[in-house]
Amino acid sequence: MTNAPLMLSVSGIRGIVGETMTPEVVETFANAFVSFLSEKLGRLPVLCVARDSRPSGPSLQNAVASAFVRCGCTVTDLGVVATPTASVMIHALGADGGMIVTASHNPTPWNGLKCLDENGLAPSKKAAEDIIRRFHECLSLEPKEDGCLQVNTQGNDTHIAKLFGLIDPGPIRKKRFRVVLDSINGAGCVSGLKCLELLGCEVLHLNGEPTGEFAHTPEPKAENLTDLAEKVEMFDADVGFAQDPDADRLAIVDETGFYFGEEYTLVLAAMRWLEEHPNTSVATNLSTSRMIDDVAKSHGCSTWRSAVGEANVANMMKEHGCVIGGEGNGGVIFPEVCWVRDSLAGIVLTLDLMRRKNKPLSNIVRSVKSYEMIKRSIDLKDLGGIPAIEKEIERLKMEYANDKLDDSDGLRIDFEEGWVHVRPSNTEPIARVIAEASDSLTAYKLSNRVKLS
Repeated sequence: MTNAPLMLSVSGIRGIVGETMTPEVVETFANAFVSFLSEKLGRLPVLCVARDSRPSGPSLQNAVASAFVRCGCTVTDLGVVATPTASVMIHALGADGGMIVTASHNPTPWNGLKCLDENGLAPSKKAAEDIIRRFHECLSLEPKEDGCLQVNTQGNDTHIAKLFGLIDPGPIRKKRFRVVLDSINGAGCVSGLKCLELLGCEVLHLNGEPTGEFAHTPEPKAENLTDLAEKVEMFDADVGFAQDPDADRLAIVDETGFYFGEEYTLVLAAMRWLEEHPNTSVATNLSTSRMIDDVAKSHGCSTWRSAVGEANVANMMKEHGCVIGGEGNGGVIFPEVCWVRDSLAGIVLTLDLMRRKNKPLSNIVRSVKSYEMIKRSIDLKDLGGIPAIEKEIERLKMEYANDKLDDSDGLRIDFEEGWVHVRPSNTEPIARVIAEASDSLTAYKLSNRVKLS
């Protein structure tokens, strides 16, 4: 018996390799996914499999592919590619879905499985719950003899070509940008470098071998990007980019080596795309900074907000025909390329914004009104668990009934001076409280309006 967690959520499953994440667990989850798709389609699905660069990836990917083939599916092995690249290829190959062996920004001992549907989109909450139910019930199809496995190595080229079909690389090439790229030894090593070189950039590539042995804590936060910041200064670079292990998130450092925070990635990408597509709309989640609202408004665009989660944002984008969207964790969703967060889209849009503005990145960032954000967690274990946060949410609804409320994911309250969002975590016994205002003191006061006792 192990104490290591097996986390199941709308993002798939994650666990510690060799403890809760084993080939047997992987096979059971893969069978559940095939069972779900077969019932939905009324036939056996055509599937893709891919992985990030973790050392445990080959054995786990083989377990996924073998389970799919035993079910009688036609399966395409995409190899080591970014999550958005897998999404692009599912659509390009006309597949019915796919599974990526990745644990995103979790450290190396972890690995996991992420499902994508026929649109290359993460399943909805309802679909994810059905897949998890089938996993718990160990549902699978009868073995069949006619399954087959094939290999496709065109993912990176297809992904980059799709981006360049939307954003002309020619004008960017003329700028000869100097770029430092930290690929964290992850799945974006090859595609990230190739994309920048095709854009005519002079690139200093940090941690550019896809070994999965991450050179630093992989989540793109300031304390993990000190080497990138130093190299930007030393290389006299125009910009520094940091990918996470499956290359769906992007952090950006300006030409001075300053990391202004992951909330700006979506803001910069939206600035570029909304400038060309005014009077449209953008979508993000309830916990993302108001900066995106300001940028959208400046181009005559509306902003739609969904529950936290990539699939929720993507579904909101589809519902309202949004031209761009994403989350404040460095995730840009560029729907004309794919329906998941895409670090390559973030890179190309940011470089083209710099090209069009013809200003240093620090100047572009300063042109956006900044806000102060406070994030804190509240342990619910000693407070009665989820009922405690539900009780607090009901209190807040009554107290602030005359303010703008959104209860689609916990509760977000918008005041004139800022907002506060309180929601229970999907994976931990905590409540997350995020508040934002023009100054840190006001943000702190807003966050303290949530009291659990």
